[in-house]
This record gives sequence, C-alpha cells and structure tokens, in this order.
Amino acid sequence: MRKSDMHIELNSESQQPIYLQIYLRFREAISEGLLKPGDRVPSLRNLAEDLNLARGTIETAYGMLIGEGYFLSQGQAGTVIAPFLEEHLPTIRIVEQSTPYPYPRSRHLSSTPLPLSLGLPALDTFPRKLWAKLGSQVLRSATEADMGYPSQLGLMSLRYALASYLKVSRGISCKPEQIIITDGYRGSLDLICRAFLNPGEKVWMEDPGYPAALKLIQAAGGDVVYVPVDQEGIVVTRGVDNAPEAKMAVVTPSHQSPLGMTLSLERRLALLEWAANNHAWIVEDDYDGEYRYASRPIPALKSLDSQDRVIFCGTMSKVISPSLRLAYIVVPESQVNHVETICRIFQNGCPWVTQATVAEFITQGHFSRHLKKTRSLYKLRRQFLVQALMEVYGEDVSIELQAGGMHLVVRLNKINDDKYLVRHLNEAGFGIRALSDWGSQYFEGQGLIMGFTNIHSTEYAKELILRMKKSTANL
Repeated sequence: MRKSDMHIELNSESQQPIYLQIYLRFREAISEGLLKPGDRVPSLRNLAEDLNLARGTIETAYGMLIGEGYFLSQGQAGTVIAPFLEEHLPTIRIVEQSTPYPYPRSRHLSSTPLPLSLGLPALDTFPRKLWAKLGSQVLRSATEADMGYPSQLGLMSLRYALASYLKVSRGISCKPEQIIITDGYRGSLDLICRAFLNPGEKVWMEDPGYPAALKLIQAAGGDVVYVPVDQEGIVVTRGVDNAPEAKMAVVTPSHQSPLGMTLSLERRLALLEWAANNHAWIVEDDYDGEYRYASRPIPALKSLDSQDRVIFCGTMSKVISPSLRLAYIVVPESQVNHVETICRIFQNGCPWVTQATVAEFITQGHFSRHLKKTRSLYKLRRQFLVQALMEVYGEDVSIELQAGGMHLVVRLNKINDDKYLVRHLNEAGFGIRALSDWGSQYFEGQGLIMGFTNIHSTEYAKELILRMKKSTANL
C-alpha cells in the first residue's frame, strides 16, 4: 500500500484509545474499498514513524486486525489484507454501516487509562511477543496437576524465582516458603490485616499517604493513627508520642507515597527498634522501589530486619503490567504457618498460567533486562514531562524532583484549590490526582500528582500540558 492510498487521521482528544482508532480506520478503508484484499499494509516500523507513535500502539491495532482475520501476516513478506475477504466485502460493508464501533475483544473503553494517570508502567513497553512465547511454552509443558485449582499460597516456581530476585535486587534474604502470592497490593494488605491485626488495634499511617491503604485498614477495623512525614520520611518520634502501643505501621520507605522522599537510615533503625520493643509489625509497601534514577535501587527496609518484624509487599503491577493482578508478600519466618492457615481459609489463589509465565520471565533473565530498560526510559520520560511543564507554565510551576518513582508532584503557584482544579482536568480527560486528597490530619499541601511513564515524546508531553492549561484557563 502506498502512502497516497490511505491517510490515517487520529484524534488525540478522543476518548477512544489510539490503537482502537487505527483499528477502525483500517476496517473503514477495507469496507469502503480503499484497501482491497491482497493489498500490502505498512510495516509496524514505517506506520509508527509516519504517525509518530510508539511501535507497541501499532502492534496492538495490527494484532486485533490479524486476530479477527482482516489482516494476514506473511512473515518476512509483510502483512496484507486477507484475500478471502473478496467474497465477503458486501457483508463487511453492511456490518460497518450498522455497527460503526466494533466490539473490541473484551477491552472496555471506560477503563482505558487516561493521560498522566498514576500507578501504570509504560504500556508500550510490555513485551508482547516474548510474553506470548513464554506463555505458549508454559502451556505446552503443563501437566494435569497444573490444570487443577491453584495453590492459595502461590506457585512454588514463582516463589523460588522471587526469593532469588529479592536477594540480589532488594537485599532481602528469605526462603521461598516465606513468599505468598496475592492478587494485588490490596489483596496483600487484606491478608496481612486478617493475619496480624485485630479490630480496634492502632495502626500508624503516613500523612500524607496512599488513600486505598487507609480505607482498607479502616475497613479491617484498625484504629488509624496519622503520623506526619518530612524530608526524611515518616517521623518515628511522633508515632511513638501519639501511639507507642500501636500494633502495626504501614510505610513506604523507598519512595514515600506520594511525596517521594526516601526514609533515612536513622529513621529506619528507629522504626525497627520501636517494632521490636513493642512486638509490632511493619508493613513495607515497596510499590515502585525498583525505579531510582540518581543511583542504584537502595536495599529494602526488610534487609535490615534482624528481629523479623517487617512484612514486605511487592507487586508486578508497576514493573510489568497491572493486568496480571499479581503481587506478593514476604512474611516473617516465624509466622509462615500462621499465614498459610489464613490463606487456606480466605485465599483463592492466582491463575497458574500467569504465575508460571512470570516465573519463566524472571528465571530466564528477562525481568532484570526489562527493569534496566524501563528504568532508563522512565528517567527520560520524566524529563519530557518536566520540560513541558516548565515551558508552558514557567515560573507558575514548582516541581521537586525526587530520586526515583513513577510520578511527579507538581505545584501550580497560582492555584489554591487542587481538588477543584483536578475535577475540571479529569472532566477534560486527564487522570491527574489532587495532592490534598492524600492528606488527613497533619498534611495540608496543595498540588497535582501526575504519572509520567506513558509520556512517549517531548511533543506528546507538550501537547498534553498545553491542553491541560487550556482546559483550566478560565478557572
């Protein structure tokens, strides 16, 4: 197909994701006769360059078209419009007229990630082809036992793989039996509350802190005690003053959520001492500890835990994809039997195929390479967003860059109500969060929390920030 045969126009302000717009344009071109059965279509690389898009976006659209039979892949010979469509073109045209928006193969438009959303890895870097290959290998080697109900504790091969990974990357020495696989951080925290927290017991929570964790602790019956944070992280002395008898502390030491500072060594040691002296538990939420840009990732708090009081929480959502719904906890060795009992009562277990594929991804070395790639990419994409904000807002914006993380805390100097601003921004199609929504008792800061991992170019960053400024110009 020559470039002159078809011109693809995309609407960056549409609620439809770009991959779906490309998919629809090709279907429309086929139904209208602009593309005929047997015609070649552009290569992934060429179309990505023509449209200034990430190759992964084009791969997603082409994958849908190939999967539904509109395209036929011929390997190195390229991809063509499926020849068999010749005799079905009248039917295709009727369908196109009556159903202009095709059912997108279980993808829900309402859940399409919005620009600048938090908690998402770079969706265009997901290793689709490798994942398909590993998944195929896993399924071909599956036994009848593998097809039964999964273990509530997690697949042992994945637990072994994670134990090896944590020792090298996070400084945590643990046995595979100490690792429990869950269906996400909320699943991890729910399990921890069931195993280690009784209703009415006090729990230290960072202020500001992750709202979902706060709500879950409260729903579990915990008596929340807010503890302020400063530039060294949670202020342990304030927690001791307010509730020395607390049963648990939920903290984000590698990258405080949402402000981004790292818990200092002095505070880490003080927190561990408090937990040991009071027989309390520390829940370490290491939600994006792998992403540090000024230096190598620092060891986890758990690596200093000589008294076995830390319950470490990790996740695959931030480093691979949230669609996997996989997370894990490392429980103290003395509590393994207790937690296993709770798991067998309340846990369903996670899908075996997903766990087995992740295990292969780790043990074959792909995981470490993926982390290295995305770490460099996120550092660059963060700069894209910072540069765009500074160019568009100039002196009206303040940004405090932290050592790591997957989001920015941005303060607009002329805005006094971040919730009001965010409501308008999200109505305009953004996924930004208000910083004040994360504060409770001590924190009253104003600002915007923006994810940057899916900012694929300087042009895209500036386009978003210009659109953001335009949508709030009259506020």
